[in-house]
Amino acid sequence: MDHGWVDSMDNELLALETKHTWCVVPLPRDKKVRGCKWVYKVRYLIDGSLNKFKALLVVKGYTQIEGLDYHNNFSPVAKMATVLTILALASVQCWDIHQLDISNSFLHGDLIEEVYMELPKGHPLYGSLVWFWFCL
Repeated sequence: MDHGWVDSMDNELLALETKHTWCVVPLPRDKKVRGCKWVYKVRYLIDGSLNKFKALLVVKGYTQIEGLDYHNNFSPVAKMATVLTILALASVQCWDIHQLDISNSFLHGDLIEEVYMELPKGHPLYGSLVWFWFCL
């Protein structure tokens, strides 16, 4: 595997560890474990040259049942009409515009349900323990 992908996966795991998003625990008997998978993206600069490799570790949430495994699915995003309105307003008012890309922004959300996810293949503890995603 390319070093760019390996580095990107390492950075994703480091971000999860650094933010204390989960802890490694044995799976309780009454809980179900969710699988996981890596999602890979290549980001390019405006001139078409390579910017970076991006690897995201995601829970296979499509196996969940609403009302049983989760009760709400919410992802705050800005509507395109809102973005265009802000850009038009900034243009008319001659405002400076700055862009910000926040890595791992989903880690700052609140989680109500308990989620147990298997560790990704290749992890030193793969197969014996699971990740418990912290809940509030």
